[in-house]
Amino acid sequence: MQHSHRMELFTCRASRVFAEKVIVELNKHREADEPEVNLGELDVTSFSDGEFQPMFKDSVRGATVYLLQSTMPPADNLMELLLCIDAAKRASADKVIAVIPYFGWARQDRKDRPRVAIGAKLAANLLRAAGADRVMTCDLHADQIQGFFDIPVDHVYASKVFVPFIRSKHFPDLAIAAPDMGGAKRANAYAKALSTKDEDCGVILCHKTRERANVVSDIKAIGEVEGKNIIIVDDMIDTAGTLCKAADVLMSYGAKSVRACATHGILSGEAVRRIHDSSLKEVYITDTVPHPELADDPKIKIVSMTEVFASIIHKVYNYEAISPDFIF
Repeated sequence: MQHSHRMELFTCRASRVFAEKVIVELNKHREADEPEVNLGELDVTSFSDGEFQPMFKDSVRGATVYLLQSTMPPADNLMELLLCIDAAKRASADKVIAVIPYFGWARQDRKDRPRVAIGAKLAANLLRAAGADRVMTCDLHADQIQGFFDIPVDHVYASKVFVPFIRSKHFPDLAIAAPDMGGAKRANAYAKALSTKDEDCGVILCHKTRERANVVSDIKAIGEVEGKNIIIVDDMIDTAGTLCKAADVLMSYGAKSVRACATHGILSGEAVRRIHDSSLKEVYITDTVPHPELADDPKIKIVSMTEVFASIIHKVYNYEAISPDFIF
């Protein structure tokens, strides 16, 4: 399809490596007569007081601008994306699409206590106020966060890469576990996708009670655990406290092995050490949050989401259906 305007793709500083890989994948999708997609030049000037100011080195007048940045803490990552959206709008971009592999602040999606903020809604409002016309993101903490946006949201799932990856491992006696009751739907969907006509993939639910945020006091497993190779699936791993405790509980129930599969590897604090010291055999995460230090890690394996995002960007730009890119 011939466009009256062009595509320009830029990245903020925190997601540069991810964006470079997306560019490589995007160029695989282009037709022979289409120009090659390149990563646009974006300069960020830092001031001595900690402020910074982004500037597009290339003209974006009349272009569809894709801005790629995960918004994990520190808050500078979100602020940099907002400033870039504003700069693109003021430079007469036709459309600005925020590509956010990991949408930070998503756990603050409701008032679970009195007098607290709903950070996910505020972040959605800020993106719209800055001038974003569309958002692309992956595995939101809760699907209904899409409703916080008054602009279109393309919400993709890491199951698109994880399910084929797990299948390729050919684990016998496979069962999928949810680390808490809230993850039951995700675990059930993975189990359904991984079941074959010869063998059903079981589902195990872990019921946990919390003393306070990030501190779990007790976990009980519900389901057939004994003799199973179990994969715990979740949308993120933060401190890894719940994950490691759940793995220990499942092993004590007679599991053959326990692995974990989580989209966003936040891995804050002592998370990596906890994973290495735990009974987890392997942990699979995606590259939505950058962890270059884990490239050769013996236990934590990184599966790339760049091909999925490249496919979505290409299809949205060409007004094609993106439903084939969803598993669930």
